[in-house]
Amino acid sequence: MLIEVQNSILRMVAQGDELEATLATLCRQLESLLPGTRASILTLDPHGLLHPCVAPSLPKDYSAALDGIPIGPSAGSCGSAAYLQRVVVVDDIESDPRWAAFRGLAQAAGLKGCYSSPIFGSRGLVLGTFALYFNDARGPTAFEQSVVEGCLPLCMIALERHERVLERERLAYTDALTGLTNRAKYNKDLETVPSSGWSLLLIDIDNLKNVNDTFGHTAGDDLITAVAARIAEAASTLRSYRIGGDEFAVILDDTAIDPAELAEYICRKVSRPATCGEHTAFPTVTIGIAHSQAELSVAQVRQNADIALYHAKEGLRGGVLIYNDALTTAISRRSEAIHKVAAALRDNRVEAWYQPIVRIDTGDIVGVEALARMRTVDGVIVPAAEFFEATKDAQVAAALTRRMIECIARDVGAWLRLGIPFQHVGINLSAADFSCTDLPESLEIAFKQEGVPLHHAVLEVTESVYLGDRDRRVAKKIASLRASGLRVALDDFGTGFASLTHLITVPVDIIKIDKSFTNLLGPNDPGTSIVEGILHIAKRLGIKVVVEGIETREQAKLLLERGCVLGQGYLYSKSLPPGQICELLRERGQRLDKVSALNDTLSRLRDHSSSLREEGVA
Repeated sequence: MLIEVQNSILRMVAQGDELEATLATLCRQLESLLPGTRASILTLDPHGLLHPCVAPSLPKDYSAALDGIPIGPSAGSCGSAAYLQRVVVVDDIESDPRWAAFRGLAQAAGLKGCYSSPIFGSRGLVLGTFALYFNDARGPTAFEQSVVEGCLPLCMIALERHERVLERERLAYTDALTGLTNRAKYNKDLETVPSSGWSLLLIDIDNLKNVNDTFGHTAGDDLITAVAARIAEAASTLRSYRIGGDEFAVILDDTAIDPAELAEYICRKVSRPATCGEHTAFPTVTIGIAHSQAELSVAQVRQNADIALYHAKEGLRGGVLIYNDALTTAISRRSEAIHKVAAALRDNRVEAWYQPIVRIDTGDIVGVEALARMRTVDGVIVPAAEFFEATKDAQVAAALTRRMIECIARDVGAWLRLGIPFQHVGINLSAADFSCTDLPESLEIAFKQEGVPLHHAVLEVTESVYLGDRDRRVAKKIASLRASGLRVALDDFGTGFASLTHLITVPVDIIKIDKSFTNLLGPNDPGTSIVEGILHIAKRLGIKVVVEGIETREQAKLLLERGCVLGQGYLYSKSLPPGQICELLRERGQRLDKVSALNDTLSRLRDHSSSLREEGVA
C-alpha cells in the first residue's frame, strides 16, 4: 500500500500538479493508511518562520494560527523538530512544556499527541516539517514511523520541484537590469485585477535618450536602475513593473491610496540627483493615470493610461495627468486630421498659398511666407490651423513639407520666368523635418528642377521646435543648413521661454516676432518696450527682424518709429493663392534696381552722418 502511495505522489509530481494538491493527496492517503491520525506539512522560509502548506483534516483556524511562528526549542513539535533538525515525539501535548504556547489550540482541535519529522532537502537544509497528530495521548507505532520515513523523500521531491518552479517563474518574471517584475508578469497580474476599484499608473523616464547620447548607454542603464529603485521604494508594497526600455507601471488596487498623490510622491522621489557612471543626472518622470470602472475592460483601462501618458509627455512633461474622455476626443481628432491630410497628399489636394512680407516704410513686398492649404474634395479651402493636429504625426509632417517644397519651387520658378520682382520665400519646417536625412537635398533638387537659385529660400523654424530640442539635433541641423548657405528664420519668436538665450546658442539670420506682441503695441504699453528691446538686440547681433500680425496703421507707425523695417499681416494682405500673389508681386514687388538705389541712399546718409560727426556738428 505504501508503494501505491509513493507511485501516485511521484506521478503527480512528474505531471506538474500543484504542490498543495500533491501534498494534500499524500496526507489523505496516509490518514487512510493510518487510522486515528491527522497529517500536516509546514514549510520553512529563509527567515526561520514556519508556514502552513497542507493539513486537510485539521481546522483552518488551527493552521492559520501557526502561520509565521519562529522555530525554536520550545516551539511545539514542528518548530522544535525544524530547529533541532531531528524527530520530535510528544506523547502528551497536555503536559509537554514545548506546547505551552499552543496548548489551547491543540485542545480545541482535539489533538493529544504529535510526531514531527524535519523534511531535509537534497543539500541538507530543512525545507519544512511533516507531522502526524494523534487523537490519543501517545507516540507513533513502529509501522507509523516507517510509513512517515518512507514518505519524507516524497515531500522533499515535491517541495524542491516547487522551489525550482518558483525560481524559474521568478527569473521569467524578473527584469534583469532593475530587479523589478517585468512585462510578462505585468500582463499576468492584470488578468487577476478586480472588475473595478483599481488604478493603473504608467511612468516614463524623461530624456533618457539624451543621457544615452551624451554619456553612453552604461550611464543610461544606471539612470534606469536608479529610477526603478525609487519607484519601487515609493510604491512600497504595491505592484511595480518595468514594462519597457524607459517605461514602468504600478498597479494600485488599494482604494485607501489616492493614485494622484502616489504619482506626485513618485515624481518627488525620482527627482533627486542620481549618479550615472561618472556623471550626475537629474531624472524626472512623466506619469499617466487611468481608473477602472465597472463597464471598462482591463484592455480599455490600459489604453486610457497610455493615452494619458501620451498627452502628458506632449504637454505636461515631468508631471502627472489623469485620463478623461476629452483626451480620447483629442486623439480621435488627431487621427481624423491625419487621415484627411494623408488623403489630400495622395490626391494632390495640398497647395501653397502666400502672405507678403513688406517694407513698412514703402509698402514694397520683399518676400512671402508659404502657408499650407488643403482643398477638400468639394473644392473648399481649409487653412493650416484646421489640420495642425495632423502635423504632430512625424510621417505626415515630413510628407507635407516635401509637398510644399514641390509647390513652392514650381510657383517661384514660374514667377522668375515671368520676370516678377521676387526676393525670398519662407518655407516652414516641422520638428519631424529635422529627423529626416534628405534635408536640404530635397529642397536643392526641387529648386534645381525649376531653375530657382537656393538664395531665394528662407527656412522658418518655430520657437516650439527649438524648445523641444533636448538632444541638440535641431541646433546641429540649423548650423549645417546655414553652413551650406541657406538662411534660417526663427518663427513665432517670444511665444516660448528663454528666447533670447536661443539667439546666442543657435544663431539664425532672421527672427519673426509673434503677433501676440504686435497685439499689445501701444504708446505706453509694455509690449512696445519689449519689441523695441528685441529690435535693439537683433540689430547688435546682425539679425533681421520681421514683425508678424500687423493689422492697423497705428501698429505700423509705432514699429517704424522704433526702427522696424519689415512686417507681415492683414494690413498688407492676407494669404493668397499663387495666381493672386503673382499679380500682387507684379504691382508691389521690390525691384532689385530699387533695392540698389535704397542701399546707395543709406550709404550716402551714413557717409554724411560720419562727416558731420568728424566736423563736430553731430
